[in-house]
Amino acid sequence: MIPQIDKEIGISVYTTNFSSISGKIKQNENDFLVREVLSEKSIDSFDNLEGHAVYLLKKSGIDTNHALIDIEKRYGLVLKSLGLKDAHAQTEQYVYTYKKTNSLEEYSGKKYSAQRLGFVQKPISKKDMLGNSFEIQISDLTESLPSFTNDEKILNFFGYQRFGSKRPITHLVGKSIVKGDYEEALEYLLNFSSKYDSEKNNELRKLISERKSESEVIESLPYSMDIERNLLKQLSNDSNPKNAIRSIPLALRRFYIQAYQSFLFNKTLSLAYEFEEELFLPIDDDVCFDKNSILGKFQNDSTQKLAIPLVGHSYYKKSRFDYYIKKILDEELLIPKDFFIKDFQEISVDGGFRNTSINYLNFEMDENMIKFQLSRGSYATIVLREILKPLNPLDCGF
Repeated sequence: MIPQIDKEIGISVYTTNFSSISGKIKQNENDFLVREVLSEKSIDSFDNLEGHAVYLLKKSGIDTNHALIDIEKRYGLVLKSLGLKDAHAQTEQYVYTYKKTNSLEEYSGKKYSAQRLGFVQKPISKKDMLGNSFEIQISDLTESLPSFTNDEKILNFFGYQRFGSKRPITHLVGKSIVKGDYEEALEYLLNFSSKYDSEKNNELRKLISERKSESEVIESLPYSMDIERNLLKQLSNDSNPKNAIRSIPLALRRFYIQAYQSFLFNKTLSLAYEFEEELFLPIDDDVCFDKNSILGKFQNDSTQKLAIPLVGHSYYKKSRFDYYIKKILDEELLIPKDFFIKDFQEISVDGGFRNTSINYLNFEMDENMIKFQLSRGSYATIVLREILKPLNPLDCGF
């Protein structure tokens, strides 16, 4: 049976036949270790001279954005990351200065440390990143893990974190912005209570919605609700919802639109699988990524991996998946051109492509420990979802 939360983020199928078993992840931060993997060429380019500084950021109990914000506030150093890592894990990732600088060798806070590895003449980019390696401890198992192997086929769904996990609203905010309904977007951001969220957080949402004393509400919000706090301050000075949305940091506004793209992608994969489309091997005229991540038509090359379009204002219609995407957009009452957002052109999305299946390497399973490596952009929780098939994913740490 597919859990309700999965359906809410566009996932309505499994592709493996294992039965659902008990088992939890992330019961403490040391249970879930994530390490970014850079190419050897990129690592070999680090030197001790000058240029853009590269750091290894190790953190636990804090997400990437908040760690980098804290470093900027405390030390005045602006760092960029190759990808976001959530708070509920022990993570190691590469961050870098966008400007050339003579920075310190190390920065640290209560929940993070950043050790300088060297300098590069050109900032590192996502192209330098091969993926992420994972070491995951499964807790509370009442039976053995299934005989999962490297040969299992798994669809490349976007995972729970993409949508907000216990408060899955990022795609709903994105859809509201695409529609131009900024009041609705604010309603989701500020007031929407989730049945998966904590009672304390839902009580705070109720306080926000009542708006009896805005200053008292702002004072009562925890550090983790910084977006809500800033929005309330903005609205207390200017009630215009469009201006309130504009006050949200650009990267986060972009993320909301991309989260909605991700929801539509998940829906497309689910629907195509239900209609028994071939999703694990390309066929004639399919668009694929090759081993160097270069996009092109299928050339009967076994290293090419099938990709399907992401919806945007320049969406690619000439694929066998257009039927499913059009059907979903009709249900959403939207067309591709809506993703050119006139009020916020800087967060418009043109489209793109994403692999249909997960490519995982070095898979190992020993009692309750699972290890593997994923390509950039794929989610470990989607692999674990197929292994454990949890009835209540969020209660199980997903």
